[in-house]
Parts: sequence; structure tokens; C-alpha cells
Amino acid sequence: MTDLFHQPRLFHGTPGNPLPANAAGGFFTTSDGKKIRYGLFAAVSRPLKGTVVILTGRNECIEKYFETVRNLADRGLGVATLDWRGQGASDRLIGDRQRGYVRSFFDYTGDLEQFFEEIVLPDCQGPYYILAHSTGALIALLAAPSMANRVRRMVLIAPFLAVPNQSISVKTVRRICSLSCLLGLGRVNAAWGPPPKESVPVSMNKLTSDPARYRRNTLIYETYPQLALGGPTIRWLKAAAEASLIVSDPDFTAKIQVPLLMIAAGADQVVSTRAVEAYARRLRVGSLLMIDGARHEILQEADLYRGQLLAAFDAFIPAAGDA
Repeated sequence: MTDLFHQPRLFHGTPGNPLPANAAGGFFTTSDGKKIRYGLFAAVSRPLKGTVVILTGRNECIEKYFETVRNLADRGLGVATLDWRGQGASDRLIGDRQRGYVRSFFDYTGDLEQFFEEIVLPDCQGPYYILAHSTGALIALLAAPSMANRVRRMVLIAPFLAVPNQSISVKTVRRICSLSCLLGLGRVNAAWGPPPKESVPVSMNKLTSDPARYRRNTLIYETYPQLALGGPTIRWLKAAAEASLIVSDPDFTAKIQVPLLMIAAGADQVVSTRAVEAYARRLRVGSLLMIDGARHEILQEADLYRGQLLAAFDAFIPAAGDA
């Protein structure tokens, strides 16, 4: 069941981060009964050029992408996006709502499939493109074989394939987490714990070098803490490792037919840039752009880096760059 209606109060604007024009949204209910928040944002310029489906990262919410929504709307592109199950304003999955939890990344791809079927295809103008960040980019890769006849192109930013400088392999991470889950520890925090009561100082953050955008984003969660999420659980980490191994299998990559542009952040301390580079080299329909000096959240970065990403997007997405 879907619920589509114009409802600005569904979203949460903050100083410096107002709600974009032409906002609509609601919730849809998944096959296993979870309520998923989604947003639709109409283009504000003409001609209309299609719809970009934004897939956010772990511990992100729709509000964090208001600036990007406006950038795309100004290019004649509508936007459709959602809060993944277990984060943002979508249903949380375990009793402690601050713990990042998911049973399997196929739960995410199932929600994405339903989002397309019930919301995007009937209510949004094609052609369709995907713009995905970090965990969202890993989900996009996992869903890519089934998107061949739906999505024209994908831009994947810093996909979460591995963490940098990891002393153990992804396979070992999966084995350790699987054993921990068998011992009943799946809902235990794997890292970081609950969100800090005070935001990390801008000088110490690993996400962006832009002080204004960093403060804008932290203000969202300080003002609306119900949107925030703490660290991942062991079960979430197990699911992420399983997804990374699946998409890295040569038989799987051979099934990806949607043209991909993978964008890596040269100063990324959250995901492994080497893993992103290696993956891009194995793709038959993929290319790689390295943005030297950029930190993990390139869409939240300083204009020096963010501008390079948007220029690459304009060059890769048909007709986007002539706005």
C-alpha cells in the first residue's frame, strides 16, 4: 500500500537547509510490514529530463540531500529517494533504535524494488538514473542486474566494498560476524555505539572538509535526533560483508549491464579507495573517476571537490549537463 501526498511536514528543514520546492512524499509498507519513508521532488526547470533515484548511505536521511535535490531539480531532473529500513524516519528494526541493524542487504534491494514498482515507475517521469553513496552504492550494485531494463545509468560514489587499511579480509569479517551471530551477538554493536551527545568537532570529522556543510548536517540530527543512528551491529556488518562478496564475484559482475560511473574520494578514511579502484577495473560497462583530496561524503564536500562530481555527473547522464 502506498501513500502519496503533498506534505511538507513529512520532512524537516533546518536553518541553512530548507525544504526544496515541489516536495511530496509519504510512506509505503513493505511485504514484511515495515513503513518506509520516501520523498519525491519535481524538477523546477524545463525541459524535463527524467528522474534521479538517490540512494543514501548508512546513517543518512532524506534531509541530508536537500542541496543535491535542488541541484538536480535545476537541471530539469526530478528526484525520488527513500530512507532505508532501520534508519531516518523509516521503521527501525530492533528495540534499540540507535543500533544500525539489518538482516540482509537483500532486504534493502527488496525495498528498492518495491519503491520502483509502487512509487517511481507510476509517479515519476522517465528515463531513470541512480545516484548512490557509500552503503547506498553497494545496494545499487547488488540490485544492478535487475535494473537493466529500468535504469539508464548509475553514478556510484565511494561504494562501501571494504574499509581502508583493513588487516583482515572481507571473507574473514564475514566468518567472524557469522560466528558471533550464531552465539546470539548479532544485535551487539560492532563499532562506535550510540550517537554522541555532542557532534564530533569539524576538525576531527572524516566525512567532509567543508565546515559549513558539516555543521549544516550535524544540525539536522541535533534538531531532530529521531533521524539519527548510532554504529552498526554485528549482524549489519555481516550483511554488508556478504553483499560485498556477492557483488565482487566475477559471475555477478558479468551480469551488470547498466553503465556505471564509480567515483572515488582520494582522501577517503571510511571506505577503501583501493577496493573501489580494483572493482571498477573489473567492470565491463564501468568507468572510474578519482577526486583527489576529497573525503568520503563528496556530495557534502567543499565546492572544489563537489563541483568535480557534479561536472562528471553532467557529462555521464544524458542531457543533464545542458541545463
